[in-house]
Amino acid sequence: MEILQQRPTTAQVWEAAEEFIRLFHRENPQAGDPRARLAAVRDELADTGSYRHTPQELVHGARVAWRNSNRCIGRLYWNSLRVRDRRELTEADEIAAECFEHLRDATNGGRVRPTITVFAPDTPDRPGPLIWSEQLVRYAGYGDHHSVTVGDARNAPLTSALLGLGWAGGPGTPFDLLPLVVQGVDDKPRWFDTPADAVLEVPIVHPDDPGWAQWGLRWHAVPAISNMCLEIGGVHYRAAPFNGWYMGTEIGARNLADTDRYNLLPAVARRLGLDTASDRSLWKDRALVELNRAVLHSFDRAGVTIADHHTESRRFLSHMEREERKGRAVGADWSWIVPPISGSATPVFHRTYDDRPSSTAYVHHPGARERAQGRNLV
Repeated sequence: MEILQQRPTTAQVWEAAEEFIRLFHRENPQAGDPRARLAAVRDELADTGSYRHTPQELVHGARVAWRNSNRCIGRLYWNSLRVRDRRELTEADEIAAECFEHLRDATNGGRVRPTITVFAPDTPDRPGPLIWSEQLVRYAGYGDHHSVTVGDARNAPLTSALLGLGWAGGPGTPFDLLPLVVQGVDDKPRWFDTPADAVLEVPIVHPDDPGWAQWGLRWHAVPAISNMCLEIGGVHYRAAPFNGWYMGTEIGARNLADTDRYNLLPAVARRLGLDTASDRSLWKDRALVELNRAVLHSFDRAGVTIADHHTESRRFLSHMEREERKGRAVGADWSWIVPPISGSATPVFHRTYDDRPSSTAYVHHPGARERAQGRNLV
């Protein structure tokens, strides 16, 4: 049974709204004195139990939520986030179509643009729409265990659920695009085939070994998170997919390397002729570096935006310095900020951080991870 997020009380919404409206006016001096806007929000809350953000408030709130994302290393460019306001949409088919348009728009021919699309929020009368899928682009996993799964083992439960709902499945490659699962207002979840023209994929090859091309490895260009709730001033937008661009280690050290994902390190080690009989040969470490070299090389060769973990670490410290000069403390989760390879070789490793909560943020609500696995979908 799905765990429901407890709906905030009117008093809680007002407290969060007042904090956000004052922040908005403080950081946007052209908006003027906040008192008139606060009075209007209070009246609207009294009448309806909620309130509607102005377009300018929505844009700033989405950007501040990125600025407050404690697990994100790539926040230096938070103020460049492009906001697509689609709050009028509540139906699954319309939302799915706009999600695919989001991908086309954010891909931008390979020059990936940080983008968010915001759909209808929760109201006191009804919950807003939901996107069950963890990301707008996911690859199928055919099987129930990583040692026998073709594709992404993480997505095997969702793949199985979709097949049970009538999805015919893809051609059976390790990189079949899964449908997008969307639940409209007052509707059950539905799946929508992902159009091939909405997804730019990068073939993964090695700069020194042309033979890697025989493996047919690839990865999609845009990491668009779609099962987190955007919370701004007490208003919850449960369908608000957003993306930045990839850091190479997300693909090369996690998606393709994790044992419960594509588990490619043994194959890479064999290709490199490494001794895998003992961990003391550091074959995993050497294979991991070469796999990450291949990812960065391939994205660069394809002209697709990607960051490396050394550059992104320096950028994050620049972000912290810039924010501190403005009198804003930066929260961070050390376990997410430090890259999954060569951590101690990056400057973000050698310091501590405060994992600061915020009322304007991207949040995993209860049930989000279960929905991403397709539980209770059939």
